[in-house]
Amino acid sequence: MIRHAALFRLTHPKGSEAETRFLEALATLSDIPGVLDFAISREISPKNAFDFAVSMCFADQSAYDAYNVHPLHVTFVQDKWLPEVPEFMEHDTVAL
Repeated sequence: MIRHAALFRLTHPKGSEAETRFLEALATLSDIPGVLDFAISREISPKNAFDFAVSMCFADQSAYDAYNVHPLHVTFVQDKWLPEVPEFMEHDTVAL
């Protein structure tokens, strides 16, 4: 099982319509085949400079690879993520 997560902040003001539209677009990634346990979370720790986290799991490397090249993911990255996410940290892990 692979857990893929990203902590991020947006260029948009907090609570804005643009923020809502981004999060709604992000949620559509859960429709990609192979995506398991999809979640979007709001950061609450004052120790963290990021505002949100998105996480999901994949059964294996093949499912993760298929997600990365899926047209919905590729389009989201090009049209939403790159222009609207100025800073992020990606975190991909497997259990020990």
